[in-house]
Amino acid sequence: MKRITTALLLGTAAVALAQGTTFLTIGSGSTTGVYFPVATGMAKLINDAGAGVRANARSTGGSVFNVNALATGELDAAIAQNDIVYYAYKGTGLPTFQGKANTKLRTMAVLYPEVLHVVARKDAGINSIADLRGKRVVIGDLGSGTEQTARQVLEAYGLGFDDLGQALRVSPAQGISLMQDKRADALFYTVGVGASAISQIAQTVDVKMIPVSGNQASGLIKKYPFYVRYNIPGGSYKGVGATVPSVAVQATLVTTTGVSEDAVYKAMKAAFGNETELKAIHPSLASNFTYAKAVKGLPAPLHPGAVKFFREKGLNVK
Repeated sequence: MKRITTALLLGTAAVALAQGTTFLTIGSGSTTGVYFPVATGMAKLINDAGAGVRANARSTGGSVFNVNALATGELDAAIAQNDIVYYAYKGTGLPTFQGKANTKLRTMAVLYPEVLHVVARKDAGINSIADLRGKRVVIGDLGSGTEQTARQVLEAYGLGFDDLGQALRVSPAQGISLMQDKRADALFYTVGVGASAISQIAQTVDVKMIPVSGNQASGLIKKYPFYVRYNIPGGSYKGVGATVPSVAVQATLVTTTGVSEDAVYKAMKAAFGNETELKAIHPSLASNFTYAKAVKGLPAPLHPGAVKFFREKGLNVK
């Protein structure tokens, strides 16, 4: 959490100083994903409320980067996959978190399902996850939640990154270019349905969506209970007419104990107080968010400011 402490600042910052405004930097993800427009939309609602809290959204490398940046104070809040937040809170699951539990992490709200999209070029001869062996596959940016999801899903099919022809660790924007230029055969992306990156690929390349289902999906969910089954509706993307079974985790807004109860409560009231305005930010929120769902499957305890907000909404939380 950052406060302006010098009277030399001009314009709105000087006004904010006089009013004792708290500034929150919210980490998101790639500009082609869903995190960024959601974080930007929430920041706007917070700023428009004029309640003593100002916010800005920052594009980042994704979930793993975000929770690490929360630990260092580089970010004040962030959107991240619930599994990644849990691993960071417990100090397990990933080498970067092993033995370094960040018990100061706190949940503000669960937002919407993040669905695993496995997109393949139709000319690549890929019909199942098993067919990715020997192929050039975009597995997500280094330190992203997608990279971790890709590792776990491949594992469920008896594969590892070393079994791929190339494991391409690049951003979604770079992944689009690689798919378009035939330098990648398939792409993993854990993101809300309707993400612009997936839509852009489908608009410019003949693609198919590869399912994650059957015994492999069951085994994945049993080993990693953050996953749930999720069907990508037919017609969500150009050329994908039928429903595609997959799995999903949950996008979650998180912060730390370093941000005051008052600041989090005011931010929550501004961003979440009007459910209609919140849902207007993005279709992923419109079709999935409810106050009841927002407190289910929490990867870390609720922040006291969030507890105060949800109790006002009639929920029994602590």
